[in-house]
Amino acid sequence: MRSNIVTEAGLPTRIGQWWEGIPFLTSVVTIVCGAIYLLCLLAGYDSFEEVCFLPVAVVTRFQVYRIYSSVIFHGSVLHVLFNMLAFVPLGSELERIMGSIRLAYITILLATSNALLHLLIAVLAAHIPFYPYPHFMNECAIGFSGILFSMIVIETSLSGAQYRSVFGLFNVPAQWYAWILLVVFQLLMSNVSLLGHLCGILSGFAYTYGLFNFLVLGPSFYSSIESSTWLSTCIRRPKYIMCTGGSPSGYLPTYSNQNVSSGLLSGNVWRNLSSWMPQRGTSAQSAEDSRFPGTGRTLASGRNTNASTVNADLGLQARLLDSSSSPNNPSNTAVVAGRPILDGRRPVVENTAAAAADTGLQGHQVPVVSDEEIQKLVAMGFERTQVEVALAAADGDLNVAVEILMSQEG
Repeated sequence: MRSNIVTEAGLPTRIGQWWEGIPFLTSVVTIVCGAIYLLCLLAGYDSFEEVCFLPVAVVTRFQVYRIYSSVIFHGSVLHVLFNMLAFVPLGSELERIMGSIRLAYITILLATSNALLHLLIAVLAAHIPFYPYPHFMNECAIGFSGILFSMIVIETSLSGAQYRSVFGLFNVPAQWYAWILLVVFQLLMSNVSLLGHLCGILSGFAYTYGLFNFLVLGPSFYSSIESSTWLSTCIRRPKYIMCTGGSPSGYLPTYSNQNVSSGLLSGNVWRNLSSWMPQRGTSAQSAEDSRFPGTGRTLASGRNTNASTVNADLGLQARLLDSSSSPNNPSNTAVVAGRPILDGRRPVVENTAAAAADTGLQGHQVPVVSDEEIQKLVAMGFERTQVEVALAAADGDLNVAVEILMSQEG
């Protein structure tokens, strides 16, 4: 006998399945960083001082390109491998929440703010009157890890977790998670940019607390980009995640403006953030999803409506059966339209018509249930009175009536 197909899947198949689950932007950033390092390796390029973030070069020679070139270049194969393996789960989670284009903009915003904070702290440290420290001005920072630390702060705030695990070894309070990682990496690894990681954490907290809200663009901006023709190829890809149709304010994710500190200390971070986050599902109150303008409906809504109707019929039938089987039912010999009623029930057709009239559904055509259909269900072993009530509740549908009867038998 063949073994389970899951156990037969080879390593390439598993890697392919893992890669297919990574959203669009996260996979693009991973490919770009890996390809740049591979090209540098094949070309023998190792002059990373030309592309790293060097504060003295930015100030004296105004080489602002270093703000972004330093993010996509890496110094070693372990450097790029470690950063990308850490980025894939973080980027995937944030991209599913924010959308692909929004996360791209937020990544650029974090890269810019990290560099500006890095530059500001380096300049201030070099000009301290009583103890100048020019080392930061000549420090060459390179790699994606600064943005990673910003994303760690944002993702931790979004998760609402009280504690986070550090490499599966021990748990720390969530608000200290990024700081603990900063200290651990600084102690365990050499040639690590303390200032680069520190600025990443500060940028993450600044974004989380809403200090960048004036720089965060609204949904209309992302909607206009996603509707443009030059991006249509990317949007059609199955891994692309639309970001329009979320929070109308466009400020996400941030703490609410009221009582920010108390929300952080009380652990109600998720409730504070939820009002700013784009919702993954469509609520019943939302009139229209801006990702899909025009007239439309939620997928499977017809099935849900039918299911709710059947459930209502089941409840009605159960109540009817309960009332009809009650020993205290007083109307055992009532007469309607000259015909006797058995056990206080009207005939099926008259009962259905009366119910329709009572609920104001005069325009609804009541189906006529033939005696032959009733006999079919009676022949299945059900009592005639129960069959009549079930057919009335099922609006004359034999299949639904059988479901009702079977549920009562169970």
